[in-house]
Amino acid sequence: VAVQLPFVLVIPDGPTPADGWPMLMFLHGAGERGSDPRLLSAHGPLKLLDEIPELRACVLVVPQCPEHMWWRSEWLLPLFDEVQDFARIDDARLYVTGLSMGGYATWGLLASAPERIAAAIPICGGELGRLWPEHETGFQVEDLLAAQHVPIHAFHGEADDIIPVQESALLVDALRAAGSSAQLTTYPGVGHDSWTRTYADPELYRWLFAQRRSGD
Repeated sequence: VAVQLPFVLVIPDGPTPADGWPMLMFLHGAGERGSDPRLLSAHGPLKLLDEIPELRACVLVVPQCPEHMWWRSEWLLPLFDEVQDFARIDDARLYVTGLSMGGYATWGLLASAPERIAAAIPICGGELGRLWPEHETGFQVEDLLAAQHVPIHAFHGEADDIIPVQESALLVDALRAAGSSAQLTTYPGVGHDSWTRTYADPELYRWLFAQRRSGD
């Protein structure tokens, strides 16, 4: 089923850089599904726009998943192109991050289109079919290995009782075994909300926006 996703788009003020703007796509969790765009600033980059300077120097795209649905890569990939109708984007600096359901989708995009993504930050995600095999939006771990050259920093709470930390560890371990430099940061004693601490760290954005797609 083809779905055209509504999205919030934030374009920086000021002149466009010679190479175009970097672009960050943020994918929300299950609690922010629906048709109310105000939900999109509950967590993550939109909420922190005034606090993190790097977020005001990129094109930020925040789609909203319809109620009762799960993210699908084939809905999200066209947004990369659609956003370029609104702003000049540096193709070597397309970034993706998401939490929980959006963390799953971040991994899914890495498996679907690793050649387009400059770096990714999946938070408390995994491969959907392992815990919820009834969903058809998962991917094979083997597909993810094509992203072994993409800089990836995953985050997960060690006490997460919704999505166990092993779900992130399995994917990071598989990538590292294939030669990737993917990292996993875990938080002792932290449950499912591993995103508040992660997104509040200014160093995260310095690392993210320093990455460029290899070959450029």
